[in-house]
Amino acid sequence: MPNNPPGGLGHVPVAVYSCATTSTALGESEERGRYYADARHWQVAGVWSDPDPGLPLMERPGWQAVTAAVSAGMIRGVVVSDRTHIATDAAQFAALGILLRDRGGFLADASSGNPTRRTPGQARRRRGIADAASGWFTQTGAYEEGAL
Repeated sequence: MPNNPPGGLGHVPVAVYSCATTSTALGESEERGRYYADARHWQVAGVWSDPDPGLPLMERPGWQAVTAAVSAGMIRGVVVSDRTHIATDAAQFAALGILLRDRGGFLADASSGNPTRRTPGQARRRRGIADAASGWFTQTGAYEEGAL
């Protein structure tokens, strides 16, 4: 499947889907899915989740919304942070991939692309380093004439 739409440059719109019982697990799943999509230059068009893994997949409102978005052409792919969010084994995951392919989409498993876990302080420090490397100085007095 091509990454760019015909006639121009663009990104592949995808959805991130997860199913977990806690908001922390849902947040981590979303982060992993977004990281995986960003690494492939896919645009995350939406994030859907369901709080009850015990509910059959086809009865989950979030999953129904995702498959409806694929069928409508709003998104071209679905990224899950782990196969276990939608399938019990590899064969069932492959069958869901075929189902989405028949609707014009694809299914991606982000479990192999683990995001780097960073604290907010580490993120600010990395931003400061990137700004300094680009010539942007956000701290007053951080750069003095003739100091180098």
